[in-house]
Amino acid sequence: MDYVYGPGRNHLFVPGPVNIPEQVLRAMNRNNEDYRSPAIPAMTKTLLEDVKKIFKTTTGTPFLIPTTGTGAWESALTNTLSPGDRIVSFLIGQFSLLWIDQQQRLNFNVDVVESEWGRGADLDILESKLASDTAHTIKAICIVHNETATGVTNNLATVRKILDAYQHPALLLVDGVSSICALDFRMDEWRVDVALTGSQKALSLPTGLGIVCASAKALEASKTAKSVRVFFDWNDYLKFYKLGTYWPYTPSIQLLYGLRAALDLIFEEGLDDVILRHNRLGTATRLAVKAWGLKNCTQKEEWYSDTVTAVVVPPYIDSSEIVKRAWKRYNLSLGLGLNKVAGKVFRIGHLGHLNELQLLGCLAGVEMILKDVGYPVKLGSGVAAASAYLQNNIPLIPSRI
Repeated sequence: MDYVYGPGRNHLFVPGPVNIPEQVLRAMNRNNEDYRSPAIPAMTKTLLEDVKKIFKTTTGTPFLIPTTGTGAWESALTNTLSPGDRIVSFLIGQFSLLWIDQQQRLNFNVDVVESEWGRGADLDILESKLASDTAHTIKAICIVHNETATGVTNNLATVRKILDAYQHPALLLVDGVSSICALDFRMDEWRVDVALTGSQKALSLPTGLGIVCASAKALEASKTAKSVRVFFDWNDYLKFYKLGTYWPYTPSIQLLYGLRAALDLIFEEGLDDVILRHNRLGTATRLAVKAWGLKNCTQKEEWYSDTVTAVVVPPYIDSSEIVKRAWKRYNLSLGLGLNKVAGKVFRIGHLGHLNELQLLGCLAGVEMILKDVGYPVKLGSGVAAASAYLQNNIPLIPSRI
């Protein structure tokens, strides 16, 4: 029973946690098991091999840590760096801000590059910092691939090109929490040293797994990194990998079975097709926003996110009222504006286990809510713009051809 009942299904359009597929729910609906039996190590071995595919790596080493994205952040930092190490980190929204706060509290020397919220990472400043760092004092570049608070996606390929242009050895650490399994991500090609994501985003699982993937260079750095770590220590995992038992502590059995089902669904659709589907959803949402006469928080097309759209409201409207009305009247969950954009934007999440018709239902709901709060939207305008695009771009479902 729902804690606060509402008829029908809740329309979940926050940018995580997201809708969980029925197949995943059924896979997790099981009793506990002995994780030291032969069954769980056998499944874990296949999960570790298959999870590398969502990072597009053949050489990385993955870790399935029972934690959130915040724990995955800490794992990435403490296993590769030492207190006092200089790192360059980009502040472009609430989640990059929180990661920077963690970096500072872990006693790293954080060189913060701040951009206006709604803009991407300032890579010109990165270039100038690397150019002047001939002594290679910068030990790592930390960047959020997709800033969920503002709907901004950064260009990681360009970051790698800049590092290579100056032959700089800094590690590249990437938060892919709201991008991996939804946006184009190429760990090997872009030589990302640590990439991480959370189970509750595009993987469409419950919260509780922080999935980290480390390059050989990152593993080498972990041998000399002096940051204190216990729960997140990769070395503990690696010892058990060699033993073939895989787990230094008790895993969530149910989440492992859920991850198995989630990966199977992604591979059945095809990862590249999953990414294309997210592009359709993002494009359709942006067309709807334009048809409503509203602006995207993201200031340039090159930064548009295909997993979340932050919609700027007129000054006479408090965007939090839109989110409240959505939940109270329409059983629709939208994302609040956070921190600097609180009251100024609401967010439409379009990632994970989601199709085009579900999105259209959300857009119809947003139009009614905009009307409710006094915005002069023409009902059907955004839905029509999105529908026209989708009708011309949705492919046949491969399994049904």
